[in-house]
Amino acid sequence: MINSIQHFEKFGIINLENVVESFLKNPKDIASFVCGVKDIVIKLGLDIIKETLENCDEIIRNSEKRKQNWQIVKIDEKKLITSLGIVCFEKTLFKNKATGERAYLLDRILGIKSHERLTEDAEAQMLEEAVETCYRKAGEAISISDIVSKQTVKNKIHSLKFNNEYKELANKKKVKYLYIDADEDHISLQYQENKGDLSRNDGQKRSNSIITKIVYVYEGIEKEGPKSKRNKLINPHYFCGTYPGEENEKLWDEVYEYIRCNYDIDSIEKIYLNGDGGSWIKAGKRKLAGLTYVIDEFHLSKYIIRATSHLLDSAEDVRNEIYETIKNGTRANFEELIGKILKVTEGEAAQKRVIESREYILSNWSAAKVRLTEKEGIIGCSAEGHVSHVLSSRMSSRPMGWSKIGADKMARLRAYYWNGGRMLELVREQRKELPRAVGAEENDIISSAEMLRAEKNRHKEIGKYFESINHRISEGAKKYVWFYTHIWGL
Repeated sequence: MINSIQHFEKFGIINLENVVESFLKNPKDIASFVCGVKDIVIKLGLDIIKETLENCDEIIRNSEKRKQNWQIVKIDEKKLITSLGIVCFEKTLFKNKATGERAYLLDRILGIKSHERLTEDAEAQMLEEAVETCYRKAGEAISISDIVSKQTVKNKIHSLKFNNEYKELANKKKVKYLYIDADEDHISLQYQENKGDLSRNDGQKRSNSIITKIVYVYEGIEKEGPKSKRNKLINPHYFCGTYPGEENEKLWDEVYEYIRCNYDIDSIEKIYLNGDGGSWIKAGKRKLAGLTYVIDEFHLSKYIIRATSHLLDSAEDVRNEIYETIKNGTRANFEELIGKILKVTEGEAAQKRVIESREYILSNWSAAKVRLTEKEGIIGCSAEGHVSHVLSSRMSSRPMGWSKIGADKMARLRAYYWNGGRMLELVREQRKELPRAVGAEENDIISSAEMLRAEKNRHKEIGKYFESINHRISEGAKKYVWFYTHIWGL
């Protein structure tokens, strides 16, 4: 870092003075002034990173512990894309004396995989953009001064792994009611596994749609503010993904595990499951014992309107009668009422709508009855709005196509984002700890003699700064000690 600071002192400050001078001559051009300062500061930052990494590599080369097991093969150039820009630095390739293994030991200490081009901060910045816009813009946002292709972004998204394990709270929350809303979004596919593999039905129409599911658990609703008319969910937690076929059980297992780890189940009087009657949603009632399934009012109203829209002036009265029958009547009463509607319904299309509405309501009879009869604890379902905000706004509201794995990963990434997850933490979860070098031991640290030799060299390097630090262990010595603790038995 000393060389970078000295170089900046010699050249960077002059460049800054020139930028300031140009601005003072033309103060209206503040944009050029800001950009000029930014470029100089960014170059300083990249130089510091380059020098620090090369110093770390030099520490490994000079380490006596390294010399016991590894020999130097050659020095190569490495390029890393950081959120600041591209850093080009030199690193050493070593060969293990016992096994013949070749490795860049600096990469192991830094946790960088073979051929890795992105640092964690750049990757996190990329995901921050990708979760909200598109792969192309994410590639452009990865760094202040550099970009990567949208294919690189896609590959990173497809390789993401999400940790679905929850830590059990010591003091679990106690609530009287808990709510689960569930719905789905229909996403357009470009292909299933590979381009061109979409099947076609009898009408030669491509089967290019896939369902992405959303489930969220929350404790109720409250006003956004003292004067606001808008409501918001209390402590929502989201689950999203495609979960096809038998995978649906895993979705509800995750929901149950989240509830078990965060809430005192014994204190909950009722858990309400709000949905539109989809079979995958009803599976949640079978999977999580004790749930009270409730049809959401949007779909109930939708099908009642479909059954009566052709009745013109009498439509409103018939709708009220249907609501009253569901609330206080029986299935037989409802079917009798639908029969009367069919008698005055003309046209095959209109009759089809009435029959579809009848079948929908009958298949969700108990859930519809709960919606209209129970007062305490029942609240409105906001699933349609959440589908729009959590899934559709990124995945289906604009013309775009996905692969099956891309749709699943993006849906999960959206849930992670809405749950307040930090992208840097997600990136770090992806990186497994690289293996220690052969002969590693837990207590291997740098010897005091080696530390003193390093500090002596450090004093030679900084020359004129020696007098200011001779009364204490310098910051440089501390840094050597910190870094040496990562050289495992080299």
